[in-house]
Amino acid sequence: MSKGRVLMAMSGGIDSSIAALLLHEQDYEVIGITMKTWDYSSSGGSKKETGCCSLDSINDARMLAVSSGFPHYVLDLREEFGESIINNFVEEYLAGRTPNPCVLCNTYIKWDALLKRADQLKCDYIATGHYAKIRHENGRYILSKGVDDTKDQSYVLWGLTQESLKRTLFPLSHLTKKEVRKIAMERGFADLANKSESYEICFIPDNDYRGFLKRRVADMDERAGEGDFVLTNGTVIGKHKGYPYYTIGQRKGLEIAVGEPLYVTSINSETNTVVLGSAEEVKGQKMMVKKINLIKYDRVPENFLASTRIRHKDPGKPSTVNQTETDSVEVFFHDKVSAIAPGQSAVFYEGDDVVGGGIIEKEIE
Repeated sequence: MSKGRVLMAMSGGIDSSIAALLLHEQDYEVIGITMKTWDYSSSGGSKKETGCCSLDSINDARMLAVSSGFPHYVLDLREEFGESIINNFVEEYLAGRTPNPCVLCNTYIKWDALLKRADQLKCDYIATGHYAKIRHENGRYILSKGVDDTKDQSYVLWGLTQESLKRTLFPLSHLTKKEVRKIAMERGFADLANKSESYEICFIPDNDYRGFLKRRVADMDERAGEGDFVLTNGTVIGKHKGYPYYTIGQRKGLEIAVGEPLYVTSINSETNTVVLGSAEEVKGQKMMVKKINLIKYDRVPENFLASTRIRHKDPGKPSTVNQTETDSVEVFFHDKVSAIAPGQSAVFYEGDDVVGGGIIEKEIE
């Protein structure tokens, strides 16, 4: 007897493929779906189309579904993706901020689209190949880290709502990447086990976001062309190629030499100025985080002690979090941290549990 009908998001990669197989073996009624979010050929990049949106990946997902005996569909989300994710990506860089498109895509494109299609297909659940856990406790659905620290993806899932978490399954939550590859080999999917992974942004497979911005914004040189590099004391020390091409904390690629390492400490889009400073000057201790989504609690407890991550590979730093408004918090790090970048995600943890997250609005002096 089926445990329920599941709409399984399948990218064609090893993680979602093995997740689908495991659900199928556990007597769920699986329906595979691959979301076409981007057509890279339209961006004019130099690298061949790869990753979750390529025709090869869609075919790989379909072949696995057919060979396993469950249906597979393709959902075209290119229009929604372009309007929500691509436009935001460009606008954030033009505002001198550093966006995190994967978080927005998970929250506003993939889960929304999956739940809508799940309702149409009368599915009880949706599922993905993310390495993370969900449990129900004290009336709330709580997101926490997966068992594989090197693959944990809870950071990019902070935007999921209680309704989304309630209907989501993560079949790989108890597995490491090594174990997933072993399962693929044991099931006779050696090609999957040896398939390389893509770590680039899906719509920039050549990893050249500067080239992408130039192609996307016809008047980029007029809107954000050459400007001044200045030190934190205001001294002009050279020219940059345009403020959108730099990020907070960047050291390499500045093409300027003053006898000591310099880092981007801030970006002013209004004056087309990029401020450089020492490793110490790029550090900060307090920030405002807006557009928060809370998961473990309906409100952050007063003077809450959390481990806060400000980028994907950040292990997290001890901090005190206070909710100042319905949609914002202030975070005070117990020790200074490097490169607080407006536009990036800040995620607050209590042990392995995600308390919530939001978008970094600004560093507070």
